[in-house]
Amino acid sequence: MSTEQLLRTPLTELVGIKHPIVQTGMGWVAGPRLVSATANAGGLGILASATMTFAELEKAIIEVKGRTDAPFGVNLRADATDAPDRCQLLIEHGVKVASFALAPKPELIAKLKEHDIVVIPSVGLPKHAKKVASWGADAVMIQGGEGGGHTGSVPTTLLLPSVLDAVNIPVIAAGGFFDGRGLAAALSYGAAGIGMGTRFLLTSDSAVPQAVKELYLTHDVNGTVVTAKVDGMPHRMLRTPFVEEIEETGTIRRLAPTIKRTLEFKKMAGMSWLQMAKDGREMKKNQGRTLAQMTLAANTPMMLKAGLVDGDTNAGVLASGQVVGVLDDLPSCEALIDRIVLEAATQLKKANTYLV
Repeated sequence: MSTEQLLRTPLTELVGIKHPIVQTGMGWVAGPRLVSATANAGGLGILASATMTFAELEKAIIEVKGRTDAPFGVNLRADATDAPDRCQLLIEHGVKVASFALAPKPELIAKLKEHDIVVIPSVGLPKHAKKVASWGADAVMIQGGEGGGHTGSVPTTLLLPSVLDAVNIPVIAAGGFFDGRGLAAALSYGAAGIGMGTRFLLTSDSAVPQAVKELYLTHDVNGTVVTAKVDGMPHRMLRTPFVEEIEETGTIRRLAPTIKRTLEFKKMAGMSWLQMAKDGREMKKNQGRTLAQMTLAANTPMMLKAGLVDGDTNAGVLASGQVVGVLDDLPSCEALIDRIVLEAATQLKKANTYLV
């Protein structure tokens, strides 16, 4: 049994969770086991669906529901050709939260809200937060440059207050959080909660291979690198010999492995060339990606799968936030969330003594 509720915020009220802590939707990492463990511990677990087929997503949702009665969410690609069908799946199964890496179309937000599904897009700039708020989004999540995976260059301490000043909906802060001091700081800024990726990846409930988790724990604060060589977009990951090799390799030498992984992704996703072309057009339209970047985009899931699922660090990449350098244990989700909440409550009470 997780600790009692000590913090009530707009996020806990909006979603119906006990603690204002979100486990982010990390591809290949945020599966049913991790999501349900987070939910049972009182946080908000987010299922990563971008690396799942439609059938796999439905199976995963059913599995999570079999493991927990608590609210949970699903992260969706707003620019996927089957995004409306996936949203319908959330409606049919009564999923509480739909999160998006990119802004979903207004009509998609409206459809989800009609069925009492909380819509939480991720944003990287105040103007993006304003846009989705005007479209009806219930909350937004920001990720500062300290975060893992696709990330921007603005640190959380600057991005968070600028987004808080821009909108009047709950803001969840991600990028650089791992303990109760961070949660207390985010709440003091005015955030409604925090999102964590790397910290949840490094738990005993995470399905990432043990040897890979232990590799993460060997890295110090300089153990990550941001590179655009994987899919043409800034991507923070562990600094490994394989990643350093990618950084030094020219475009021509990377071409053959990229094509091979793209074909593997097509087979794994069960997508036709037409579907991939349509998704590519949406990426170009919504993200401004070049043709070369779109080609690399299909390459990314397979490289992440090689590292995070297969445990092959010689052929895969390992997304990671900078917090990896200060982590040294693999607690359960329950133990992690309990200690974060207790520490945050202690820090907030201590801060209150400074008032005169």
